[in-house]
Amino acid sequence: MTVPSTEIDTLPLFTNLSHTRRAAIAGVSRITTYAAGTRLFEEGGLADRCRLVPSGCVVVDAATGPHGRVAVESVGPGEIVGWSWLVPPYRWHFGAGVVSPTRAAVVDTAELRRLADEDPALGYQLSLVLLDAVLNRLQATRTRLVDLHRSSS
Repeated sequence: MTVPSTEIDTLPLFTNLSHTRRAAIAGVSRITTYAAGTRLFEEGGLADRCRLVPSGCVVVDAATGPHGRVAVESVGPGEIVGWSWLVPPYRWHFGAGVVSPTRAAVVDTAELRRLADEDPALGYQLSLVLLDAVLNRLQATRTRLVDLHRSSS
């Protein structure tokens, strides 16, 4: 099912985008629901989708070899899962799995890149949205590392 533009309108990620640009994103997206335990993608796989999460919880993780995976960040309502699609070679740098029933707008990122190429202002605004997501993830990682260092001292 295609995403109604009103669904995209409600996501805080896109408050700085015009309704027309949010509708364009909705036009290259579809709503999907995932059960807990579903793997969305694996490190190294083709990054051809991103997910905008209105409800539920996804954990971004990193493979640790024989020790399995370690959680890097929890992603919940109003957030985006996956931004490796923006930079070639479009491969996932992390994996992600659903930890509670999740509803997401799955965005076809090849089409999203095409929209951004056709509308450079949209491309710039999307870059700012993704940079904000990256900065938030880096800050959360920094906080966890500081806490880990304090607890091991």
